[in-house]
Amino acid sequence: MSEAADKKRPDVDVDMMVAEVESGARNATGLAGRFILALCFVWSLFQLYIASDIPFILTTMTGANVVFNNQEARQVHLAFALALSMLAYPLFKSSPRDRVPLYDWGLAILGAASCLYLLWFKQDIADRAGLPTTADLVMSTIGMLSLAIAVYRALGLPLVIVASVFVFYVFFGHLDAMPDAIQWKGASFGKAMWHYWMQTEGVFGVALGVSASMIFLFVLFGSLLEKAGAGNYFIKLAFALLGHLRGGPAKAAVVASALSGLYSGSSIANVVTTGTFTIPLMKRTGFKPEKAGAVEVASSTNGQLTPPVMGAAAFLISEFTGVAYPELIKHAFLPAIISYIALVYIVHLEALKMGLKGLERPTVVGTLAQRLSGVLLGFIAMAVVAAAVYYGLGWVKVVFPGMTFYTALLLFLAAYVALVYKAAQHPDLEMDDPNAPMEVLPRPWDVAITGFHYILPIVILIWCILVERLSPTLSAYWATVSMIFIVLTQKPLKRAIRGEGGFGQGFSDGWRDFVDGMIAGARNMIGIGVATGAAGVIVGTVSLTGAHQVVGEFVEFLSGGSLIAMLLLVAVMSLILGMGLPTTANYIVVSSLMAPVIVSVGAAQGLIVPLVAVHLFVFYFGILADDTPPVGLAAFAAAAISGGDPIRTGVQGFTYDIRTALLPFLFIFNTELLLIDVTAVKAVFIFVVAVIAMMLFAAATQGYFLTRSRIWESVALLLVAFTLFRPGFWLDYVQEPYDNRPGAEVIELAAQQPENGTLRMVVRGPDFDKPDVVSERTIIAELGAAGDGADRLDQAGLMVSVDDGKAILEEPLAGTQFFTEFQGFDFYGDAPVEIAVVQTEAERMPKEVFYIPALLLLAVVVLFQRRRQTVPAF
Repeated sequence: MSEAADKKRPDVDVDMMVAEVESGARNATGLAGRFILALCFVWSLFQLYIASDIPFILTTMTGANVVFNNQEARQVHLAFALALSMLAYPLFKSSPRDRVPLYDWGLAILGAASCLYLLWFKQDIADRAGLPTTADLVMSTIGMLSLAIAVYRALGLPLVIVASVFVFYVFFGHLDAMPDAIQWKGASFGKAMWHYWMQTEGVFGVALGVSASMIFLFVLFGSLLEKAGAGNYFIKLAFALLGHLRGGPAKAAVVASALSGLYSGSSIANVVTTGTFTIPLMKRTGFKPEKAGAVEVASSTNGQLTPPVMGAAAFLISEFTGVAYPELIKHAFLPAIISYIALVYIVHLEALKMGLKGLERPTVVGTLAQRLSGVLLGFIAMAVVAAAVYYGLGWVKVVFPGMTFYTALLLFLAAYVALVYKAAQHPDLEMDDPNAPMEVLPRPWDVAITGFHYILPIVILIWCILVERLSPTLSAYWATVSMIFIVLTQKPLKRAIRGEGGFGQGFSDGWRDFVDGMIAGARNMIGIGVATGAAGVIVGTVSLTGAHQVVGEFVEFLSGGSLIAMLLLVAVMSLILGMGLPTTANYIVVSSLMAPVIVSVGAAQGLIVPLVAVHLFVFYFGILADDTPPVGLAAFAAAAISGGDPIRTGVQGFTYDIRTALLPFLFIFNTELLLIDVTAVKAVFIFVVAVIAMMLFAAATQGYFLTRSRIWESVALLLVAFTLFRPGFWLDYVQEPYDNRPGAEVIELAAQQPENGTLRMVVRGPDFDKPDVVSERTIIAELGAAGDGADRLDQAGLMVSVDDGKAILEEPLAGTQFFTEFQGFDFYGDAPVEIAVVQTEAERMPKEVFYIPALLLLAVVVLFQRRRQTVPAF
């Protein structure tokens, strides 16, 4: 059956598939081709240059200012992206692929010039701020049109349409034809162009800044890691470890995609990188083409949820929420791991349903005791090394503050040489033909030992971020530098250790890999660069017009004030937008419009939703759009490899991803899943419970647990999973979560709170837009140091006076915490704005008590299914 399927499978040019979506479908020859590659290489060099200390050293040595500030770096960054998008992506389907037409050279020059104009005339532009000249308007117009053309080339029509709608609203939002609810005064051409192009509120805003400073380095790091051979290494290692299990190739695909997700910024590239190897093997072991493709799609899209890169959006989330990048990694870690464990379990259930076997494992060497002792010794050795590095560098940092860098460098070199020495004693891993029969799996250790040195740059990256607390940019820079060193030296070093000679050839191969990695990194950034620029147009429109308030009111009207309905609307909107947008652009668009609305509606309903939870909610659904029919690009890529139907592949992939779609709803209501305000012990407990709950949810949605489930059993499993995820839901029905105290007691209660404590309050007052309507909003005030209640409230930004049994609020001062939040209240109406209720934590039984009935119900399901079980569950 598999052979017949393989014959039906069309020949797939994987490189071209990735190129069309990720790095440019044009493969120009001759001088034009070499110029494009050189431009890509120079772009990568420029990004490494501005991330390093070299500009400051050169400025000190020469006296000439060769340092690029953030704004200048953004301008050069977009100039490269625009020029390369014109040269690397054909404008029309009929445009030539092997050469660059004259009009594309002209468009590339105009696009780059419109950005560099800002750099060249920066002082003149600063002197006439807000007063554009004719030249300013001409170059701004050229820049905006070039950006639109570049986005169309690299990403297609959807983002162009979305951005164009926002630009249209800026110019024509004042027309009588527009509904009254969304009308605004409109903007002149000069004001709009200055806002969009000449300053940092529009195209050259935060999103492009994050792309220029952080995203590029992480994408470059991933490209170099891939060119060094790490992608093939991770795939082989996953197969060696998991290939012998039921549905082994599918489980290996999941793990390989998770490992690729550590550094990959694209789910489509992830699909074609791992899928060309995993999908044919899955088909050979019994998976249908659509299911084989769907497993790869689900695991590759989930790879974008995996820290530290998270589909290149992690840095944007950190920037927009104000959450430190290491903290964001902590918040995102648990949901990503839970989601992957559940996907492995779904694959296991599919294998059980189909009665599949694993691939043949190699002959076991050594007794069980020897193997166990070897594993134990390995863990002990890793623990000793980790402790030596952590405490050793910590000691050096304290005793010799200036020597920490050199000590870390020596440790890296020593570890690298030792690991390459061990790797050189084994044959290098070759790229296998996925259609060739795999009789016996390789031994895991034989595979693992060949690539431990690939993990060193990842260790450096995580060390710099989490331990040294360096900025993401600097962390990525050092990780990339270490990766460049490995790419250049691993091949000649192995030749020297093996005594093969040919050092020149080794260095030549290493240099070729380095150049290819630098070029691939830049080409992969073209789409992201122009996408963040276009997203800046949308963010700029929101800041210029206040469109988010209009959209917020509209969505709030549709949801009827219900937070669940609101979240469902946002999820659907994210999926629809994400069908045609890259992850970064989709996240920026939806978070700019919807995140404030979710927060405000939540507060009106009494639910304080952390901003990072809202942004991760939007991010998750933007990722899921990659496998959502009818446009899910990852599903089309997988179907091209499997020979299956792309729509069915997408639908099947989305059914596998239902568990991922559930997680955002859960962590909105149970922020413990994001490890917010939990201890280390509680975090371990939450992880164990969440994994069990997610596996039960997966079993319920797949209709198979120990055996095929009956309907009532699936419903029972869903109920158990929900209770394990959110036991507080049931507890709220039994006992009220808060004791409500009169608002007049707020000053007294504020004085009683501990140092750095918080106080939860319900604020009530007339609506600013509808004076006859009384609005409510729940807030949490951070009280700071202990002291007088009124002073603590004042420091929190709340000016309170108790009069006639009411706690009257004055309008917050500009710049204080609640200034923006309280803009919906009318502080100068007939009725005052007051603190109506102060809510203090009620003494309640532990919510974990509800785990007991849930586990008893699970035991009943297990008892009934055990009677019908015919094959082992694992």
